Amino acid sequence: MRRFALVASLAALFAVPCFASRSVMDELGRTVVVPDHPHRVICLWPSVTDTVFAIGAGDDVVAISDYTKYPAEALKKPSIGQILQPSIETIVAFHPDLVIGVQPTGPMEVTVQLERLGVPVFLINPLGIAGILHSVQSAGIALNRPEQANALMHRLQARVDAVKRKTAGLPVISLFMPVWYDPIITIGKHAFITEIIAAAGGRSVTDDLSEDWPQISMEVLLTRSPDALLLTRGGKVSLPVLRSRPGWSSLPAVQKSRVYYVDDRIELSSPAAIDALEDLANQLHP
Repeated sequence: MRRFALVASLAALFAVPCFASRSVMDELGRTVVVPDHPHRVICLWPSVTDTVFAIGAGDDVVAISDYTKYPAEALKKPSIGQILQPSIETIVAFHPDLVIGVQPTGPMEVTVQLERLGVPVFLINPLGIAGILHSVQSAGIALNRPEQANALMHRLQARVDAVKRKTAGLPVISLFMPVWYDPIITIGKHAFITEIIAAAGGRSVTDDLSEDWPQISMEVLLTRSPDALLLTRGGKVSLPVLRSRPGWSSLPAVQKSRVYYVDDRIELSSPAAIDALEDLANQLHP
């Protein structure tokens, strides 16, 4: 109760006039009343930050979340804290006229608290490549930059189509991506990275597993016998680490040092992921 009183006091202290005259629908089907031209935007998720900057609204961003890496210029912005538990007090202190986040996997406590304080929250849900393109459009509407967003969406779609044309008809390389090695955790059918691999001309050997992040045994991995491993550059899972772990040296891909590398842009459901897609396609099919 005391915490809420503090937040309410901050809201009153930092409130600024906000001429909100547009009602827009976010990707959860919620009607959100937003300003004609938002100029104090807070991004609650790294992928949202990348999307907003890619649309051209970076100058309107007043704060971002922790763990943001892309684009580099976004790192000049202050942070409102962790992704799942941002500081409500800090958000309110920036007196935003629009907060953009992603659909939470759990309760919508942050959204509820901010909306109670009169802060509009617009949520996107960028699932897969098509979801990224749709979220670009949605964010563009919320930011009142539909022309810029549509132009970006078409450029991204053209790049995806170009990769698919390049890899069409070429040998498909089977890959295994170890997210962790003990226990062995990887990517499943509905994981975004699985779709990126397929678009780049590869195939995840675990693309039939229904979980997003399934755990499998070494025996199962050996029977699937991938052509190569897919590792994140600079990640904690590396070829030397795998060789030092029990069982991994039995995998032909490890024995032959057959490894492809991607950077962590492949983990972002945002325009940066298309960079990772092109990078991977160039490695699989130079």
